[in-house]
Amino acid sequence: MSIRPVTSTSAAVPTLEGAGVKLHRAFGFQDPTMLDPFLLFDDFRNERPEDFVKGFPWHPHRGIETITYVLNGTVDHGDSLGNEGTLGAGDVQWMTAGSGILHQEMPKGNAQGQMHGFQLWANLPGSLKMTAPRYQDVEGKDIPEVIDDDDTRVKVIIGEFWGKRGPVDGIAADPQYLDVFVPAGVRKVFKVDTYRRAFAYVFDGSGSFRDASTPQGVLLEKEVMGEEVNIRDMSGDRTLVQFGTGDEVTVQAGDKGIRFLLISGAPLEEPVAWHGPIVMNTQDELLQAMRDLRNNTFIKPAH
Repeated sequence: MSIRPVTSTSAAVPTLEGAGVKLHRAFGFQDPTMLDPFLLFDDFRNERPEDFVKGFPWHPHRGIETITYVLNGTVDHGDSLGNEGTLGAGDVQWMTAGSGILHQEMPKGNAQGQMHGFQLWANLPGSLKMTAPRYQDVEGKDIPEVIDDDDTRVKVIIGEFWGKRGPVDGIAADPQYLDVFVPAGVRKVFKVDTYRRAFAYVFDGSGSFRDASTPQGVLLEKEVMGEEVNIRDMSGDRTLVQFGTGDEVTVQAGDKGIRFLLISGAPLEEPVAWHGPIVMNTQDELLQAMRDLRNNTFIKPAH
């Protein structure tokens, strides 16, 4: 057994997307090998409807899969295949864009006007980039939750963990996607297959993934009395934690507990040609996708 070392911690970056949605991006549009097979991770969390209500109007995707997980509020979605529906609190949607799809996602707040969710992009291998698009919507009530004796709680969204299997399947990256809460002061070890790339995204509380001894937040630059200083942010909120190799991830929860997503997947180790929501293997394939968009041939007929 070997503990995965922490290779880096970083704060998610405020970003504007869609028609003006304010979100925080943990990673994306950088080095695609960094967390291969994962390309992008966004945390869309807002208290004010004006920061998200314009949503993500019609836009294309090709060559990837997206996994959307909603914690608060709802997301209305529709696509060029005629699919439409609403994701509620606790629900998950997996979309295989494959050969190409046009879709829209329009978030709405809960009764207090709050909206919170995550979207993860997973790359498709070259052999599946032109596969037929498809969807899988899962209601929160169908996502199994395992509660350990120390009150550690794990929702198994994708993959298998502690004897439970998540309801989302068929994703090419073969990911494991867990929503984990560890109570205050508890030290916990989680198995992660050695061959997978892994990261954690902390969105509530604080803790340490390093040696599981003293909980600490991420080192951030902040402005204090007009000067930029480095301080230790104990909240841990919106922190991306990347891991090296090993078969275990260890966390020591802080004094308010810690809640995080633990996500891992098998790297594809393929070339990446990427422009916006379209991800292919070569520049020629990327240019062809652009031509398809211009020529209205982006959506391929069903076979």
